[in-house]
Order: sequence, then structure tokens, then C-alpha cells
Amino acid sequence: MHRELLYKDLSYRLVGLAYEIDNKIGYGHREKIYADAFEELLKRETNLFKREVYYPIKNEGKTLAKRFFDFLVDDKIVIEVKVGDREYKNSCYQLFEYLKTSQLKLGLIVRFTRDGVKIKRIPNYY
Repeated sequence: MHRELLYKDLSYRLVGLAYEIDNKIGYGHREKIYADAFEELLKRETNLFKREVYYPIKNEGKTLAKRFFDFLVDDKIVIEVKVGDREYKNSCYQLFEYLKTSQLKLGLIVRFTRDGVKIKRIPNYY
């Protein structure tokens, strides 16, 4: 089954911002530095983003867990900023959990690695 690429134009712009950060500051910084840089570029590109977005996982009105998205852009795309290749699989699971919990349809994992920036699109078709 072939599915349309979700939020194609917006996600393309966001990926471009990640490459811009990588070109400007390169590898070797902490996650917070990359997230701060991403925030500055998002301010330049759009006013429709939030950082450190709280989203609880609830059952029958009771909060089971508290989650925080690094960024939510246009109330559509969750962005998680990571450094390096460690725990990559866990990052994918984490982002998919965020998408299912929030019922959002697309997430991007933006990893800054020795070999450049790596982007993973995680769609939520459920």
C-alpha cells in the first residue's frame, strides 16, 4: 500500500534547518546546543512551534507517565534532537510512543553524528 508523504513541504524545510545547523556548528556538541540552534532557526522560519512540550499519557483520567517533546511544529510534527548513534532504536520507539499518545501523524528524529546529520521520519498511520 502506497501512502502519501506526510507534511512533505514542512518536513522538507525542517530537514533543511537540521543540515544548516550541521554546516554551521558541526559535530561534537551536547544535545542542548543543537536544540538551542534549532530553536533559533525555527524562530526565523515560523512562529508556530513550541519547545519542551508536555504531553501526559493517561488512562481513565489518571496520568500514567509524563512525556516532553523537544519540539512541536505547526501542531503537526514532533521533532526529537539527538546526538550520536547510541540508543538510536530506543529513540525511534520513544518518538513513536509520543505520536501514538498525542495522535499526531509525523515525527522526525534529527541526529547529529560524526558522519553528519541523520534524519529519520517516523509516521503514525494508526
